[in-house]
Amino acid sequence: MGRVTERRRVIRIRDGAVSARPDTLVAEEPLEIRLNGKPLAITMRTPGDDFALAAGFLVSEGVLGRADELANIVYCAGATPGAPPAVAGGGSNTYNVVDVTLAPGVPVPDITLERNVYTTSSCGLCGKASLDAVRTTARWPLADGLGDAGGSAVRIEPETLAVLPDRLRAAQRVFDRTGGLHAAALFSPDGELLDLREDVGRHNAVDKLVGRALQQGLLPLSGSVLMVSGRASFELAQKAVMAGIPVLAAVSAPSSLAVDLAAETGLTLVGFLRGTSMNVYAGEQRLALRTAVGGA
Repeated sequence: MGRVTERRRVIRIRDGAVSARPDTLVAEEPLEIRLNGKPLAITMRTPGDDFALAAGFLVSEGVLGRADELANIVYCAGATPGAPPAVAGGGSNTYNVVDVTLAPGVPVPDITLERNVYTTSSCGLCGKASLDAVRTTARWPLADGLGDAGGSAVRIEPETLAVLPDRLRAAQRVFDRTGGLHAAALFSPDGELLDLREDVGRHNAVDKLVGRALQQGLLPLSGSVLMVSGRASFELAQKAVMAGIPVLAAVSAPSSLAVDLAAETGLTLVGFLRGTSMNVYAGEQRLALRTAVGGA
């Protein structure tokens, strides 16, 4: 299996002084995800937790929702996409191809050049179609914060949200060595770190979290808060909704479509979470606010 980090020679310039030294970089390799033997998607990822990544991706696509719907995930022989194809029956295992087998009776999406697995950030669907697809495909619709899927009612203190970025950063082991990884973490409403994954793509880090939860039979994640490094895109909001996560917080800005999706589905969306400062774009009813919110 590929390594999470690799070493490369760099020329370092500091205050006019020039030196050569090795540098630690985050590894980035393609992962081809096959479904019942047929190619489904390719993502650029940091090697590691590949089975969880594939499972989480299928949760976000509406294919999987329970551990018993997943029969098996295996690595299979295959060349890195773009390289010459492996010889049938004798190809070397690059650990860059995984095949997901669904349990008997689980519907298999129509895999064509015009995939109608319902949505990804690059699927070309218009905004309205994307919003409708998530709302109608989500297995665990989010309520208004007083009783989410699974029967939990998440309420979180703004003071608790304020400490999550530092807790996220403190748990990023590979980032400390490379400075080049995104992270996604699940927290309890009282700020306890439940799980954290790192990847060169923040969407992959979320898929790894969700996939591990699927494998452990923990979906829906209705009693948790998803914290991500960087911005909150439509794709990340989609993944939160599809996993039944009621709160998504990000250290940077959300996109307009992410805010629209949060408002449509009841997701609590927090952006620019830095210290005690934050913007709440949707779902403020889950926050224990001590003062009334005035209109603008």
